[in-house]
Amino acid sequence: MDPLRPTRVLVTGGAGFLGSHLCDRLVREGNDVICADNFYTGAKSNIGHLLSAPNFELIRHDITFPLYVEVDQIYNLACPASPPRYQHDPIQTTKTSVHGAINMLGLAKRVGARILQASTSEVYGDPTVHPQTEDYWGNVNPIGLRSCYDEGKRCAETLFFDYHRQVGLEIKVARIFNTYGPRMDSNDGRVVSNFIVQALRGDAITIYGDGSQTRSFCYVDDLVEGLIRLMNSSTDLTGPVNLGNPGEFTMLELANHVLELTKSQSVMAHRPLPSDDPTRRRPDISLATTHLGWEPEVVLREGLKRTVAYFSDVLAASDR
Repeated sequence: MDPLRPTRVLVTGGAGFLGSHLCDRLVREGNDVICADNFYTGAKSNIGHLLSAPNFELIRHDITFPLYVEVDQIYNLACPASPPRYQHDPIQTTKTSVHGAINMLGLAKRVGARILQASTSEVYGDPTVHPQTEDYWGNVNPIGLRSCYDEGKRCAETLFFDYHRQVGLEIKVARIFNTYGPRMDSNDGRVVSNFIVQALRGDAITIYGDGSQTRSFCYVDDLVEGLIRLMNSSTDLTGPVNLGNPGEFTMLELANHVLELTKSQSVMAHRPLPSDDPTRRRPDISLATTHLGWEPEVVLREGLKRTVAYFSDVLAASDR
């Protein structure tokens, strides 16, 4: 890369929840940023404030088709991440992970770019190892309702490492655990947005099973910091690297936090567990801490407070 010019960065899925926050940070730091999104789950409102920035460009594009741009770095974030969205069109979900990876890796090879894959903790499936370390191969159902996402991301990791070994491509693979914050879609079916929106509306809070299943929740600003540190780390650190908050909470604990912060009188309504829903999920982030000097800074209660404020504004605007 020419040290005298800004780094040219492509962010696929850049109008999504996580992608838009990443674009914010990259633009703010002076990079030339291209956001590519087909708006299946992304929204122009997430990046509308960036459209007037001279170092930001938006392209409507589906990465299951090739893309031809000149860039130095590629963050491949494109793929629906919430179960209702990725199960709505499972074939397209798999195509996005697999064909999309092939196309973005081909682009990186042509232009000599470094490329980061936004993989997921879902590659661990319903884990038999706790907390999950990067050397754990996972416990995934290859033919279940969630397989389009889980196995699509696992295949994408395979492609990344094969490109690295076969053609020497500079790759980074991040395994992202549950992330939350402003700009989450209120209808995307993820637990944090579900609980907050239900509580603010006074609806019953949906608890699947007995609520004892656990997740770890990372605030979006912390996650973006981890992605950028991984992208710019030494070439010998390919990953996969777990990025998430090692704090572990049951669904009942999360629901009680939300009820307290929203001062809601909502009751809890229990429903059967969805198919292949993991019972426990918590990252071991030793690798990220050691090699990236990274660990989350925003505690759950503070992050939830910011997210509740965001959804309060969204719901108030929709009621006008």
